[in-house]
Amino acid sequence: MPNHCTRRDTLVGYQSPRVSIGLPLFNGQNYLATALDSLLAQTYQDFELIISDNGSTDKSKEICETYAEQDPRIRYYRSQENRGATWNYNYVFQLAQGEYFKWAAHDDLCAPEYLARCVEVLDRQPEVVLCFPKTVIIDEDGYPVEEYPNRLNLRSPQPHRRLQAFLRGPGLCNPVFGLMRIKALATTSLIESYVDSDRILLAQLALRGQFYEVPEPLFFRRLHPQTSVNANLEYGKRVAWFDPAKRRRSIYLPRWRRVIEYIVSIHRAPLTPSERALCYIHLGRRYLLHPGWIVQDFQVAVQQFLH
Repeated sequence: MPNHCTRRDTLVGYQSPRVSIGLPLFNGQNYLATALDSLLAQTYQDFELIISDNGSTDKSKEICETYAEQDPRIRYYRSQENRGATWNYNYVFQLAQGEYFKWAAHDDLCAPEYLARCVEVLDRQPEVVLCFPKTVIIDEDGYPVEEYPNRLNLRSPQPHRRLQAFLRGPGLCNPVFGLMRIKALATTSLIESYVDSDRILLAQLALRGQFYEVPEPLFFRRLHPQTSVNANLEYGKRVAWFDPAKRRRSIYLPRWRRVIEYIVSIHRAPLTPSERALCYIHLGRRYLLHPGWIVQDFQVAVQQFLH
């Protein structure tokens, strides 16, 4: 079990923060301090920062303990072993006490106005379940590379229209690091132990409410050689990154899994029969009219077999 820090909710007069930020961590010493600085510098101050260290073997522990001693908003937890990204992402969510929740990565940066702008939108528009700003890609040294088009400003009141727009391609899934309503997020499958589970999570949220993209570039996503994708180019290694227990399984069909999860997500979503039928139609058009994904899955399976 993780080592638990002192819980602030045991203090006399303690009130739960409105925003919970969950930072799942494993060996993030290179960028961790700058990421923490950007989160703690938010102009919106009513938040808690939950850090779950997944058995890091570098200096992440020392960095986190130093910051936790200096700022009471930080709650630092540490597992003695690496349980995988799935466990860690979901664990920080389970610890959240706020009304709104945001995942944060140890190597990304947020502008000081990030939380303030997103909280403002969620407070004003109850139909919005996820708010996120425009994204700027930065390199390993923090220099801007490009503004990334998220294309997920899903404002239609109709779930099937939101899903239709979503299926055109969430790209890097940057909005998964946006600010979400905890009540809506709690009804999803969260992050599961397969590649693209973040994509499925976003689809499930889109079936439950609108997405709002703040027009200012306030999120800076760092792409570098040590990111989870770049460090785990082989598909089997990427699966093991989510769950080390699955390391020995050899053959995965990611796009088949994605289609199945979309079907299950539509079935479980709180939709009217007509909306559900329209969602299935959009899903069928997206994949049946573009069968190239079957060939891509076959190629992935061959690569896994050869390795």
